[in-house]
Amino acid sequence: MEVQTKIHDVVMVGAGPSALTASIYTTRENIETILYEKSTIGGMAAITDMVDNYPGFPDGIEGMTLASKLQAQAERFGAVIDFGEISEIRDNGPTKTLIVDGAEVQAKSVLIATGSDYKRVGVPGEAELFGRGVHYCATCDGAFYKQKRLVVIGGGNSAFQETLFLTRFARHIDLLVRSEIRASDVIVKDLQPFVDSGQVTIHMPTQTKEIVAVDGKVTGVRVSVNGGDDTIIETDGVFVFVGLLPNTGFLKSSAIELDEIGLIKTNEHLETSMKGVFASGDVRSGATLQIASAVGEGASAALSIREYLDNLNKIS
Repeated sequence: MEVQTKIHDVVMVGAGPSALTASIYTTRENIETILYEKSTIGGMAAITDMVDNYPGFPDGIEGMTLASKLQAQAERFGAVIDFGEISEIRDNGPTKTLIVDGAEVQAKSVLIATGSDYKRVGVPGEAELFGRGVHYCATCDGAFYKQKRLVVIGGGNSAFQETLFLTRFARHIDLLVRSEIRASDVIVKDLQPFVDSGQVTIHMPTQTKEIVAVDGKVTGVRVSVNGGDDTIIETDGVFVFVGLLPNTGFLKSSAIELDEIGLIKTNEHLETSMKGVFASGDVRSGATLQIASAVGEGASAALSIREYLDNLNKIS
């Protein structure tokens, strides 16, 4: 296995908004920083059609444009962004070893900001219409649907909470529950007045079969309710809330502690259970899954990394 002799000040795993922001702060402090990204620089933000709730852009900003601006700013201060997939992080005490595409990379500190992916229903039309009528974040995209019809897919807490949020905008919401309601009684009770008023209709058990579009625009969802014949529920947009897939598979054999769904646990300084390894953004347990908060956590993590490196240098 190839061994890299250079010891980086900080290696950041992922190059989404949180890591890019952190790298702006570290490099401005003359902390040598390299980021490894396995897919798309800018993360999920880069593949979002329009970001409408990021501060400073009253007319919204295209996700790719926002990601490009963050990348340019990070690189202007000296951050190095490279493509590579991390498969392991080892603790050597004052240094950490990361396995990047089979090669060993050494670092004094690490920031994990790999984000999370939303679970997909896996039906025709879902992937093709992502960001163009199919969404996974109500607070990000709900305001686009004022006085429109919506479909929400899911039966857990997140589906019911997000449906409750979407009642602020949508004229009517069809909530598609696959088998049974898994949301807590409190959340179900909160939604009940909207069910009673007719603004929300719950369909269960429902098998979602296809998201239908005409000329690239979502027009309906093909479903079978209670085993009956297929029907089309007309809608202007679809929100899917069937769970998260944290990008932490590479940590399964490490000493870094994860929560019950695989998100990284951190302390108040955003440090993980492995000293010198930090986490920020959507991969962190307790994150709010918003670009603005991921950016804020990136800045906070950078300050914690600086303090950690200062203490490390004093000891050495």
